[in-house]
Formats: sequence, C-alpha cells, structure tokens
Amino acid sequence: MAGATDSSWDEKSTLSDSSGKASATTPLLSSASSANIDVPTHTDEFSNLPPEDAKILREQVSIPSVKTHLFSVFRYATPCDRMLVGLAFVLAIMEGAVKALMPLVFGAITETFTNYFREDNSTYFRYNNSTVYNSTFYNSTSYNSTYSLDEFEYISPDDFQRRVNYLALFFVYLGIADFALSYSATFLFIDRGEVLSSRIKENYLAAILRQNIGYFDKLGSGEITTRISSDTILIQEGMSEKLGYITENISTLVAAFVVGFSLNYKLTLMMMSIAIFIGVAFIYTSGRMTRYFTLALNGSSAGGSVAEEVLSSIRNVHAFQMQDRLAEKYSVYLDISEHWALRAGIAVGAVTGIMWLGVYSDDALGFWQGAHLLARNEITVGQIITVLAAMVEGTFAITNITPHIRSITTGMAAANKIFTTIDRVSAIDTYSTAGRKLQTLKGDIELRHVRFIYPSRPTVTVLPDYSLKIPAGKTVALVGASGSGKSTIVGLLERFYAPLAGQVLVDGVDITELNIKWLRQQIALVSQEPTLFGCSIFENVAHGLIGTKYENASETEKRELVIEACKQANAMVFIDTLPEGLSTNVGERGFLLSGGQKQRIAIARAIVGNPRILLLDEATSALDTKSEGVVQDALDRASKNRTTIVIAHRLSTIKDADNIVVMRRGEIMEQGTHDELIAKRGEYYELVKAQTIEAAEEKAKAERVTTYTENDDEMAMDEKAVAMDDLAHVKTANTLAPINTSTSVFAGEIEEQARKYTALELIQFMLTLSKEENRLNLLGAIFSSIQGLGYPSLGLFYGRCVQAFQAIPDYDYMLREINVFAGLFFMLASVELIASICALGIFAYAGQKLVRRIRIGTFKQIMRQDIAFFDRDENSTGALTATLARDAQAVEGLSGATFGQIMNSIMIVISSMILSLIVAWQLALVCGACVPILIGSGFYRFYVLTMFQEQAKQSHRVSATYACEATSAIKTVVSLTRESDVMDHYHSTLDGQVRKSRKQSNASAFLYGVAQGMIYLIMALAFWFGSQFLRTREYSIFQFYVTFMSVVYGAQAAGIIFSFAPDMGKAYHATANVKALYDLQPQIDIWSNEGDIPQDVQGNIEFRDVRFRYPTRMQVPVLRGLNLSVKKGQYVALVGSSGCGKSTTIGLIESFYRPQAGQVLLDGHDISKFNVNAYRSHIALVQQEPILYSGSIRENIQLGALTPVTDEQIIAVCKQANIHDFVMSLPDGYDTLCGSKGTLLSGGQKQRIAIARALIRDPKVLLLDEATSALDNESEKVVQAALDAAAKGRTTIAVAHRLSSIQKADIIYVFEDGVVVEAGDHKELMAKKGRYYELVKLQALEKNA
Repeated sequence: MAGATDSSWDEKSTLSDSSGKASATTPLLSSASSANIDVPTHTDEFSNLPPEDAKILREQVSIPSVKTHLFSVFRYATPCDRMLVGLAFVLAIMEGAVKALMPLVFGAITETFTNYFREDNSTYFRYNNSTVYNSTFYNSTSYNSTYSLDEFEYISPDDFQRRVNYLALFFVYLGIADFALSYSATFLFIDRGEVLSSRIKENYLAAILRQNIGYFDKLGSGEITTRISSDTILIQEGMSEKLGYITENISTLVAAFVVGFSLNYKLTLMMMSIAIFIGVAFIYTSGRMTRYFTLALNGSSAGGSVAEEVLSSIRNVHAFQMQDRLAEKYSVYLDISEHWALRAGIAVGAVTGIMWLGVYSDDALGFWQGAHLLARNEITVGQIITVLAAMVEGTFAITNITPHIRSITTGMAAANKIFTTIDRVSAIDTYSTAGRKLQTLKGDIELRHVRFIYPSRPTVTVLPDYSLKIPAGKTVALVGASGSGKSTIVGLLERFYAPLAGQVLVDGVDITELNIKWLRQQIALVSQEPTLFGCSIFENVAHGLIGTKYENASETEKRELVIEACKQANAMVFIDTLPEGLSTNVGERGFLLSGGQKQRIAIARAIVGNPRILLLDEATSALDTKSEGVVQDALDRASKNRTTIVIAHRLSTIKDADNIVVMRRGEIMEQGTHDELIAKRGEYYELVKAQTIEAAEEKAKAERVTTYTENDDEMAMDEKAVAMDDLAHVKTANTLAPINTSTSVFAGEIEEQARKYTALELIQFMLTLSKEENRLNLLGAIFSSIQGLGYPSLGLFYGRCVQAFQAIPDYDYMLREINVFAGLFFMLASVELIASICALGIFAYAGQKLVRRIRIGTFKQIMRQDIAFFDRDENSTGALTATLARDAQAVEGLSGATFGQIMNSIMIVISSMILSLIVAWQLALVCGACVPILIGSGFYRFYVLTMFQEQAKQSHRVSATYACEATSAIKTVVSLTRESDVMDHYHSTLDGQVRKSRKQSNASAFLYGVAQGMIYLIMALAFWFGSQFLRTREYSIFQFYVTFMSVVYGAQAAGIIFSFAPDMGKAYHATANVKALYDLQPQIDIWSNEGDIPQDVQGNIEFRDVRFRYPTRMQVPVLRGLNLSVKKGQYVALVGSSGCGKSTTIGLIESFYRPQAGQVLLDGHDISKFNVNAYRSHIALVQQEPILYSGSIRENIQLGALTPVTDEQIIAVCKQANIHDFVMSLPDGYDTLCGSKGTLLSGGQKQRIAIARALIRDPKVLLLDEATSALDNESEKVVQAALDAAAKGRTTIAVAHRLSSIQKADIIYVFEDGVVVEAGDHKELMAKKGRYYELVKLQALEKNA
C-alpha cells in the first residue's frame, strides 16, 4: 500500500449549517453560528491504540502550536539586518517626533495671529463699549511701534510679518527633516522586508523538505504553494513600509503627549482620557481582527490545496466534465474565508469609527476645557492650540495606524502558520547530522518482526509481524495483490516512516542508528509513477549523482556518466531524436515526455550513481514491451553486485530474481526462486499462469538475444529517421494550419494583453464584476462622502473657535461661542463614528463578495481553458495556484478599509478645495497649487510600484512553481537527497528577485518622502502668504483658518491615499491579469453552447489522415497521417513503443486538441463540429496514472456521473471494477477518505476506483489508457473480465503495453512513428510474425501456452 497524504479537509464536515454554504446569505453581521464555521480539524485518531504506538504515529503527523508576536518575523535577521532595521526604527521614530514638533510652531503662529487681531478688538471695546468685535481697521496709522494696550501686547504690522516669517521657516526645516527621515526609513523597511521575507520563504521550504513523509499525509502541496506564494507576501507587507508607518505614528503619539504635558498637564490629562478610550478599543478590536484573519487564511489555504489538486489533473477534469462540481468544492473553502474576512473587515470599520470619534472629540474637549482654563489665566491661547494640535496629531496617529494594522495582524497570522511548520521537529529529520556512516556497505538487508501502521490510517495494520532477509548482492522480488504491503517495505527502507515495532537492519545495523542522508545516498529508487523535475534531461539524470564522488565533478565528466546511464536505460535512442538532445527541457513533472520515456530517464537517474542498494517499485510498468526487454536487460546488468529489491506486477520482469517473495495482507505466503515456486504450484504459480501468452519459455529464451539485438538496432534506425524528419520540418512549421485562441495565447500573452488595458477599462471591468454589490458600493460611497465632509466642517468649526479668542477680555462671550462649537465638534464626532462603521462595514461586505467572485471566477476560467493552455511552462500548476491565491488577494487591496479610506480622502480633497475657494479664493489658489505636486509625486510612486509589480510577478511565479514542484514530489526529492540542491536553486532565484526590486524600492521611498515633506512646505507657504492678507486685515482669522485647515489637511488626506500606493499597484496589476484571463477564449470551449448535439450515438470512431504536433513542440510531428477505424461495439487495442502516438490518439478522441490536418470522426461526423460537452458526455477515460481527489471514495466515483446516482449504482460499478469487497473491508466503507490525490490508497486500488468512476457514466465510448497497468495479476484478471463485459454494447479503445490484457480485442492496431503499421486480431497478427509478434515474444514467460 502506498502511504501518502490524507487531505486535512473533509468538505462534508466543513460547515455546521445545513446549507453547506457559510456566507451565501451572510448579512453584515450574521447571527449564524460563527464559532462553528471553520476549516475542520481532526480529533485524536490514535486514542484507540496502545500508548507507545500512538506516540510513534502522533510524532509523525502532529503539528504543535506556535505563538508568534510582532518581532517573530525578524527571527532570520543577521547582525547587519538588525542594525539596518534598528536604524529604520530609529529614523521612523524621529520622523514621528518631527510631526509632534509641528504643533509647537502651529501654536506659536496662532498666538501671534490672535494677539495681532486682539489689538483692534480691545481698542474697539475701549472707545465704543460694544460687543461687536470683528470690525477691521484698514487705515489705522499707529503701526510704527509696539506697546501695551491694557494687559495685552500690541504688535505692529511689520513686527507681525517678521514673526510669522521667522516661524514659517521652522515649517521648512521640519519639511526637509521629514523628507530625509521618511525616505530613509521607508527604503530600509521595504528593502529589509524583501530580504527577510525571502529568508522566511527559504526557511519554510527548507523546513518542508526536512519533514517526515507522514507530515504530508495531513497537508496538500497546494497549501504549501499558497503559503509560500501568498502568505509570505503577507508577512513581507507586515514587516516592510507599513511597519514603518505604524512605528512613525506611535512615535508621534508618544511625542505628542510629551509636548502636551510639558505645556499644560491639566488640559493634556483631560484629553488623554480620549486617547485611553481609543487605545482600549483598538487593542480589543485588533485582537478580534487577528483571529478573524487567521481563520480566513485557513480557509483560503485549504482552498489552495483543492485548486492545486484539480489543476494538476486537468485532463481528467476535462474528460469527466467535473469543472462545476470541483468548483463547488473549492467554493466551500471560499465561503469559510469570506465569512471570517467579512467579520475582520467589520472590525476594521468599528475601530476606524472609534478613531474618528476620538479625533473630533479631542477638538471638542480641547476647546471647551481650554477656554475655561484660559478664562482662569491658567493657560495661554498658544498653549491651548499647541496642546490641542498635539493631541489631535496623536489621535490622528492612531487613526493612521488603523488601515495599516490589518497588514501587521494579517502578517502575524500568516507567520504563525509558516513558523508552525518551521519550528516543527520532524520525527525523521533529513537534515540531521547524527548517526553512523559505515566505511563500507555490503548491502545486507533484514526486516525483523516489523509491525507497521500508516499514520494517516491508524485503523489498518499494514504489516502485522514481518520478517525478511535479503543477502548482499542478491535480487529479491516482492509480488502480491495491491495493498499487500510491498511498497511499504520500500518506504521503511528509505525511512519515509517509522515502524511501530521490530527493526530494519542494513549490514546488521538498525537504520535508525545510521545517518539518514547517508543511508538514502546508498539507495536508488525508481517508483511506480516516475517523477521528473522541470529542467533538462541531463539535469534530471545528474540528480542521481548527488552524494557520490561525482557530485562536484566537471560537467564534461558528468555528461559522460549521464550518457552511459541513458544508454543502459535505453533512453539515448529517443533522446538523440530530440532537437536539443540531453538539453531538452522535460516540462513540469516531465509532461512533455511519454510515460515510457519518463520511466527510462528515471531508471537512468537511479543507476548513474552506481548505488549499493537498488529499489525498483514497478520500474518498468510504463514501458512498452520492446523497451521493457531492453531496459530489463539493463536493470539485470545494473542489479549485479548490488542488493536489489524489485516490486512487480508484471512477472516477466522478475523471473530471474534470486528470491521471489509472495505477499498477502502484510504477510509472506511463500518465497523461493521462480522455478521453485512454479514447482510448488501455489499462489505464485497462479499469478504466473494469469500472465501466460502463447509462446513457450524455451523458444522465447532461445530467440530473445537475436530478437533484442535486431529490435534495438531497428528501433534506433527508426527513431533517428524520425529525428531527421523532425529537423526537416522545423523551418516550415509555421506553414501548418494556424492555431488561434488559447492554443497560442498563453500566460506570456496574457501578461502582454494585461499591459494594454487602460485604467478606465479596468474600472469598468471591476464595476461589471461587482454589479450585484454596486448599490451597496454606492451606499458605502455616500457614507464615505459624509465621512469626508468632516474636514471642511473641522475647518469651519476650528476657525470660529480661534476667532472666539479675539473676544478677550470678554471671556463670557468667548465661552458662549466656544461652548456652541465644542458641542458641534462632538456632534461631528458622532456623525463620523456612524458614517465610518457604515461605510467600512458595507465596503467589507461588498469587497469580500467581490474577492470570492474573482477567486471562483478565475478558478472556473482557468479550468475552462483547453489542454494546450496547460502544456506551457508558464502555466504550471504551481504558477496557476499561486495566481489564484495572489491576484484575488491583491484586488482586495482596493476593497474594504482601503477603499473606504480612498473614497474618504477623495471627498476631503474635493470638498475642502470648494469650501476654501468660497471663503478665501486667493489663499486657496496659492496653497491649492501645491496640492497637484503632492498628488503628482504620489501618482508617480504608484506608477513605479505598478511597474515593479509587473517585474516581480515573473520572479514570484518562477519561485512558487519551483517550490510547488519540489514539495509535490517530496518522496523523490528526499530519496535523491536533493534538499540542498533544491535550496541552492531556490536561494539563487530569490536573491535575483531581491536585487531587481531594490531600485524600484528606492524610487518608491523617495517619492513617499517628497509627499511627506511637501505638507510642511505647503504649511510654510500658507502661513507666509496668508499673513500678507492678515497683516492688511484683508482676511479675518476665521477666513484664514477655514482655508488653511481645509487645504492643508486636505493635502494630508491626499498623502494618506498614496500610503496605500503599494496596495493600489498590486490591485491594478492583479485586476489587469484577471481581466486578461477572463477575456481569453479557448479554441475548445466547454462554456460554448455552439456545435451540434450528437444524436443516437453508436460509437463509430474514425481517423482520416490525421496529422498532429503538440502546440508546445511544433517541431516534432507525433501523428503523420494516421488512419484507423473503430466500429460500433468493437474492442480495439493500440500497441507500440513509447512515444509512437498512442496516448495522443486518446487525447484527440477526447477532443483535448485539434489536429493540424485530417479529421477525427464519430459516427461519420467531424467531432470538431460537435458541442464539446455533449460530445464528451458519451466518452469515459481511464488514464495510465489514476487520479483521485480528496474526499471519500463515494464522492470520487460520483464525479464520473453527469447526473445524481444512487448507492446501488455505485456498488454495481464497484463490483464490476473489483473494488467493492476492498471498500467494504475498510472501517468507513464508501465514506473512507482517499487523501489528497488519492494517496491513501495503493496504485491498484486507485486504478480500480478510477475504472468504477468511468463505468458510472455508462459511456458509449470507453477509453483505457493503460487502465490495468497498475493492477496486480489477481486483480487484473477479474478487472479485465469486468472490462470485457463492460465493453459489450459500447466501443472500447485500449492503449496497452501488457499484451495479455488485449489479446481478446477485435482489432489490434500496431503504431510506429505516428502511423499504423499493422492491424488485425491477435491470431492474425501472430500469424504475420511482424512487429506484434515480436512484442508478444518478449512477454512470453511460461513453459507452455
């Protein structure tokens, strides 16, 4: 049984409500039991086992909880990093202090203004005894001296101007300081954030690679991809410039209190009560936000695993039209994520509303109590304004923290998940340096009383008490039914798992005492489903040299070894036909090669390092008969002088083994040599008998040598001829029929198209996507507009309060005026509270609906693309999964709290400019002229960041794809001890990305600094220019302050918009990508209603002169004028060497591709004219590598049906596929989880479920692409009989290497170089003694037919 991964997510138990949809009807604050809506967690599955057994199993899968805090993300900082980050913190603190110094200058200037205007007021009171105090005297002549009038100072106009000019210069100094500090701090935070997040990525991948295999039983590779591509970006945002913004604002808050207490502790203490209230509310709400975001991330990560599982098996998804059903499964986890993210967004709205309440309450309390203190001569006007401005600045600091705190809390939530993995102590640590390294290794292997249970299935004992001795240098074959424990032996030898009892010994030493990496370097493994990596053939084979003396040899020396290994594995024959030879890239998971070609490269990789122990787990299962004979001969030679364990279903590969061990249910039934076991006529004899074909062993043995030589030479000549033909067509490939739509428009073109969209087009696209919430968005915009009107109101109320100070010494009038406007300030605070909660709550709801719609829409759109789309390197599973996680999340950067803040800021700027132009147009025009400079620098920063995002996307995609590839093939990586090699490559990829981003980070920080410093320069200009009008009494204090507060604070609001520039840049680019994908029309479109509906389908299939080349390799012809005919109800077999076009034929019948020339016909009609869904509904496919999905066995079988099916139907097809008895033997029966990609089941068990899934749709045409290759002989016999029965009444086309499975076929087509060279039934072809006869001879095994 192949133990691998169990999906952690059981969608049946995902939601507690009966609907199964967490937020399908979720209002802003649903009363649905939010505590129960979560990603499901597992209970203790080991509680029924003995304590010692439970401990061993629990260690292999348990994931301990880890507590993270703000500075946890800096754990990988070097001393230099700490110094730079520390410097960044110091600079940010200084920048915050600069902002707190501004109130001192502001208060001093305000007192100068009130003192200057008070002279007129006092004179008016003395001579007129009137309460009218706002008269102005434009023609006074007593301006030449400064003297005391009553108890107040008289200031001449010239002295007034000198004082204002002097104080205005301090604003210039503050502006220069703020520019330098904010630029330096922001750059350091961004740069170190990029560097340190890259280290977190590296350490996370390194931690993943060191985990024992049992850990992956609870984790899908899609979740790993989501963590490494999406969650690490969240961490980076939480430790980059946004952390700087928060630090700066905290510094401002503290410094503001210092300024306040130093001037007047009474007023500061009174106003401090509001800050404490805000702080308490902030701490409570941010805690809720962190929890909600963590739960939302759990949902999206689980959804990532589903997406990765689906996209990695896209051919199967298309063949069975599973798109909508799998999208529903993905949607379940989006519901969870949406549910919790919505609550997090509402929490953000609540805390923001409380912040605004605090800001305006500060003004109310400051003016109200300050006026009373002034009336008692306990404070001056300048001190009131300074303390008030400092407290408001401090409260604003808290307000500015709010939008960015989400990044910190989300980053901490993401860090918790990642550090949980990093800190997990692996039960079998591949990086451990402990353990012995034997000087010489003979290769004696012994399993002594081994008892074993897979951690992912604690209820099933795989090996109850297993003992076996394998002498050094001998070849031992393990045979038996699927699930008998054969592959488990390999897993224990490789130390993938730990046994519960007993010992596994190598040269008499318990392998737990040996260094694990050294042990694995002595062992070479070729698994049943060969895994190659997305690099060249040379690099793939050279991976087998890791840990040998040739690991660091020159490339020339390595190349010689690789060539020799490829020759031994019979791989050079086809490699020489490739235009780039050994340098040919094999594509993700080797998809550009046929199964047999991949297997031969995997064998070459295994033998290139000359290992002492060779493990062959169905090593030749994917090879055709011709290749198998050659490769088996190579393996026989490779097995000499080394210990070899062979797991085989095809018994022709192990008849020469020194010892054959027959297993059943984890026990040894019999063992001996081939002849001994045949003589016993026991279980082995029955297995052999099932594989017998017409020839006698003596005859096959006598002719095998000459046949092998002739066939090998003939094959080499044929494939070299193919190569010459391929090369001849390279230059004329573009003369073929054009392939438009998604066959030629791939990710590169998507990006190119994305760059062509204008901002208006993207806005229209987003409005279309969110049309269901547009009314809500409009309502949210109205509330945001109300919220944005707060600043103009602030200017009006503030101007009247400052003007009231002119009434001194009439304190009664001053107090009456200020009491009125303090009340209005509090009313404004209440309105802002309600508007903020409503606006951000509505935007959060609409934003989460949009994000969910984008995620599910993007997922469906990706699944919609035809198969040619997925053949491209840039559209790998890892890249597409990362795109799903990243783009929707980036679009969210313009929704919720961020979008609310942007709408608010836009309204502030517009309304403030309108009001200021009405009140004091000259001052408004001069100050307003500076605002475009501020906005321009922000826009340019936005542009720089957008360009940077475009460049960074490619780097992120490459690194995410690489990490996904490594983790999805974890067994191959660790068995090759490739951990260091993988990490070196990953490090170089990330390092290049960091270097490229530094220039853009510098430009972005510079422009941010300009925007920050510009605010103080605008203030300096406003006070200097405004004082010219105040000096001549052309403007009153009221007019000045209304304009000043509106324009200057409006400019600050514009600056706040562009602190979100990174989010806006990401959102812009992500939206363009989403639109480009939505606009992509596949050639073979499953969404199209066009095309004829097949009527009364009989099942006649015909190929007429079909010529085909894969779109990704147009220089290589695959089918060269294929002609074949399959009549209704016939059982037709396709045989031939690897790469001859058999599986391509199946792909064309499934309408995965369109031929460049010729026709594929169903019942005489060209299938390209049919509606693709209607056409595929009559076809079922069983692939060479069976594909199941996380979920139960029942759900996997149901995926094959287009309409609901009953349990009776499921049981019937399972009986046909010989899987029913096995399923019923499991504790949970048909509700047993299959695990991610079905890895909780053995290969044979998966294949039989896949066959049942094909039969459940009762197809007219049944396609079997090596459908029985993974079955043991016992199961194959029953399943083949079932398939023979199922074939009656329907057309069946079978691709087969194992000829025993197709000898009853009505017609056998023999393929060679993309054409049919022979056709006929078994007897006719045997009589011809041609190619088919040669293939049969190579599979002859028994003495007599």
